[in-house]
Amino acid sequence: MGHGGDVIAELTTDHREVVELFEQFHDAPPGGEDRKRLVDALTIELVRHSVAEEQYLYPAVREHLEGGDALADKELADHARVEQLLNDLQQRDADDLDFDRLVVKLRTEVTAHVDDEENTLFPRLREGVHPYVLEELGNKVRQAKKNAPTRPHPGAPSTPPANKLLAPGLGLVDRVRDYVSAW
Repeated sequence: MGHGGDVIAELTTDHREVVELFEQFHDAPPGGEDRKRLVDALTIELVRHSVAEEQYLYPAVREHLEGGDALADKELADHARVEQLLNDLQQRDADDLDFDRLVVKLRTEVTAHVDDEENTLFPRLREGVHPYVLEELGNKVRQAKKNAPTRPHPGAPSTPPANKLLAPGLGLVDRVRDYVSAW
């Protein structure tokens, strides 16, 4: 899928890509390496997406929307649950008895989060934030995803300024590990 546009278009494209990966996982044979490869791809996409939202989207939600602190805090709690599930999945092989159960739980969490963003948060952003700001946020999110980690780091900070300082370094370390391990 093509990326570009404002932050809402960018993140919605990410959502569609993740849904497609979940569908591919569902269609893959249980216990096979394809399922592990798809979980690795899901992990990369979800971590990059989450880091970019935490760096730029949620601070903008806090700044521009009435009740933005509560909205951002709820979204960050969603991210923490997803990141823990991703971390648990990274510790298991595809033929592990808990592997498929964890993926179902992950899909449930991610689907609820996507629905909440697309049906509640994004319409409020579209209504309450100037289109220029949304466009700039889209550019920042795209850039953040290029430097973001590719593996879950549940203990890493999820709010500015610490997340903006640490994410690029974690991302570099992850990309080196990915290259060396051919992940």
